[in-house]
Amino acid sequence: MELAAPALRRYLLLLAQEHLEFRLPEITSLLSLCGGKFSGEQEIRVNSPFWILNIPSEEMARGLMKRTVCAKSIFELWGHGRSEGELYASLKNYPVDKMLPYLQSDSTYKVHIHTFNKTLTQAQKIKKIDALEFLPFKGKVNLKNPEHIFWILEDYGMNPNNVPEEPFHLYFGRWIADGQRELIESYSVKKRHFIGNTSMDACLSFIMANHGRVKPNDVVYDPFVGTGGLLISSAHFGAYVCGTDIDYNTIHGLGKASRKNQKWRGPDENIRANLRQYGLEKYYLDALVADSSRPIWRKGMLFDAIITDPPYGIREATRRTGSQKEAVKSVERRYTEEIIPRHPCLKLISNCEQMLSSHTSRRLITMEKVKEFKARSKPVAIPAEHTILKSNACILILCRIKMRILTCWMASICHTGDTILSVRSISVV
Repeated sequence: MELAAPALRRYLLLLAQEHLEFRLPEITSLLSLCGGKFSGEQEIRVNSPFWILNIPSEEMARGLMKRTVCAKSIFELWGHGRSEGELYASLKNYPVDKMLPYLQSDSTYKVHIHTFNKTLTQAQKIKKIDALEFLPFKGKVNLKNPEHIFWILEDYGMNPNNVPEEPFHLYFGRWIADGQRELIESYSVKKRHFIGNTSMDACLSFIMANHGRVKPNDVVYDPFVGTGGLLISSAHFGAYVCGTDIDYNTIHGLGKASRKNQKWRGPDENIRANLRQYGLEKYYLDALVADSSRPIWRKGMLFDAIITDPPYGIREATRRTGSQKEAVKSVERRYTEEIIPRHPCLKLISNCEQMLSSHTSRRLITMEKVKEFKARSKPVAIPAEHTILKSNACILILCRIKMRILTCWMASICHTGDTILSVRSISVV
């Protein structure tokens, strides 16, 4: 006899309104990492800051929030509606036995009001809280250190120039946990010991690590390591990290500094010092000077994820070739699905666009290795013995240059099933 699947509980996810296309792949990847699955029954409005998710347990919801940088908070959803009447009716239909453990007389609580795209007066907030007197609250109010926090959340739409009098959606729920948004500030490039002109900002670094499902004891590789920004985010989640770069000066922390009012790099400006700054040095394996267009790894070297930001060829080249007009012209190509790299061993998981200006954007492409690399699978001549990426491995690549050749090589160095994020191709739109 088959066991019944555990009943899914409804949770409300409050998201940050930035990197909108990156949010759904991040949440999907993290649910998978926590042992869950993103079902088609989720109530998702992609551009909205409010998502209703069906998650098996509160433990899984907390696990999700321990990793995400796209979400601010998650709540156990007790009721929602398109008007106050619908919200109150929904709350009255919520099972009382699920409410009572958090409404006991010996407990403390407070009610917080959050509005999107509108600011309420204190009197309006108090009126909305008083309207919930039908709920069986028995505990004492404690505004400073309550045991339980309940939220009223109201959505007034996306148009700041046309804010309605009444919200489009109302939600009420019990706060469960906050996301990891504070990592963006604590790992800010502005405070980092060793940076370059193209160092990846902290928010995108953590998003890429989450897309790649990086977990403790993974081995993560960045073939265009630069100053190691992507290694830091992976090491924060407990992965061992290594990388290569063709620029000798960057690997060894030599040459001119990228900071204003500093001419030369200091004696301890290097990738290892960056990880030491955050207490992550124990996860640092090494960084090598190498040309990533040529395979350097012997057979049997395996990575769990490849996360990288390849050069675009116009920002920080190690040497100048050709005229500036030729360099710019080589980038100005309109985006089409045909330029996405393909390989028989790789499955496309997500393709997210980040607008850089009114006419340019870049893409984060996530791929998963679904089968072992074999000599007959590769469309270009690459030695078959370079099989160093595990099954189900993840690769994140940010580039346009030699993308197809690079992707074939990435397929040969991943474990089957690992994720490949192969991204950030510049395109003109």
